[in-house]
Amino acid sequence: MWRDTGAPADSFYEVRPECADVPKTKFKIKAGKTLSARKWQAAFTPEGYLDIGKTLSRIYRGGIHPSIRGEVWEFLLGCYDPKSTFDERERIRQRRRAQYAWWKEECRQMFPVIGSGRFITAPVVTEEGEPIQDPLVRLEANPNMGQTTVPQENGTSNNLETAKDGQDKDKKVIQWKLTLHQIGLDVNRTDRTLVFYEKQENLSKLWDILAVYAWVDKDVGYCQGMSDLCSPMIILLEDEADAFWCFERLMRRLRVNFRCTERSVGVEAQLSNLASITQVIDPKLHQHLETLGGGDYLFAFRMLMVLFRREFSFGDSLYLWEMMWALEYDPDLFSMYEEADSAGEKSEGSKKAKSIRQCGKFERENMKNGAKNAESPLPISIFLVASVLKDRSSKLQTEARGLDDVVKILNDITGNLDAKKACTGAMKLHKKYLKKAKK
Repeated sequence: MWRDTGAPADSFYEVRPECADVPKTKFKIKAGKTLSARKWQAAFTPEGYLDIGKTLSRIYRGGIHPSIRGEVWEFLLGCYDPKSTFDERERIRQRRRAQYAWWKEECRQMFPVIGSGRFITAPVVTEEGEPIQDPLVRLEANPNMGQTTVPQENGTSNNLETAKDGQDKDKKVIQWKLTLHQIGLDVNRTDRTLVFYEKQENLSKLWDILAVYAWVDKDVGYCQGMSDLCSPMIILLEDEADAFWCFERLMRRLRVNFRCTERSVGVEAQLSNLASITQVIDPKLHQHLETLGGGDYLFAFRMLMVLFRREFSFGDSLYLWEMMWALEYDPDLFSMYEEADSAGEKSEGSKKAKSIRQCGKFERENMKNGAKNAESPLPISIFLVASVLKDRSSKLQTEARGLDDVVKILNDITGNLDAKKACTGAMKLHKKYLKKAKK
């Protein structure tokens, strides 16, 4: 039995012994502060209604105990409504599992390696959709047979060399198949310091979820960085479908960052907002960065794309994420996601009814200052980056003589940041920015 007091989170996310240079997790499980399994269970009524307000403040004070992290995240990300019962949630869970199984089977029909317990890292089709006749592709797709046929559940086989399913002529199918090897390459690189990913079945689960997501979200498909966002879900939620839906909800917040056009990448809008914030709260630093040619703030690209996964240890990045989501929590999240078509109408009604106590602190500030009326309220992640820059402002101004120096100074923060302090700093800057922006 894990003790609640002072236990390091590393004991839950075991690092391979040969990876000695991996930053240690600073997050400690603290009795009375960390949301424990006992406190979590006590937050529900006998019917299953959740007191979300109390839960949010406890998460911000001390994070979530790793043993219950997955199920708490499902609420924080809007998978479930706190005002629902146990029975209602179970029905939703079963419906979603069936939906995921249907999508996965659809993908398996197009490419039978999906769901086989394996994954591929070599391209399988050309830009025109023609199968690539490469020994590595054949071996990865079917390592045991030494030939190009892949058995399917119904006893038939799909010949990778000659199969020219009519769907292959569909641009969407071709586009999807073109991403599969890139997903495999990224899966091979994601969190490989963790013992968890020594198991092939866990790697293939990550590949399957990302492949299915790329098929379902045809606007975004798959982009590098998504594997970093999905990986924790696989570790925290045992059922693959539950992990998929948790990742899908997270992507609803972040997919705008991954959307690309011929002219721009979605995250550029957030980088532009970061520049505006820095200009308001630290004009000298902004001016210095502009002089160095860094006015586009591209050096902060990675922090925003994968939410600080590279700057923190694995355990601390999870702690940071749950604090961010608790601070940003909006009780209308579930209804906005579930009823996207009538979201405007629904959320207008519920805005009057929702208690400010059920909102996260960051969300409350936005409500108080009218920032929610803006077309798109700024996420807390931008203020987190701004807070990191502010903390290193004097160092950046005195030591950075070029963009390489800026990148080096920011790279030095890896493993040295404190997640709680970063969130506190972000909240202070947010308050300051809203006041100055109002003026």
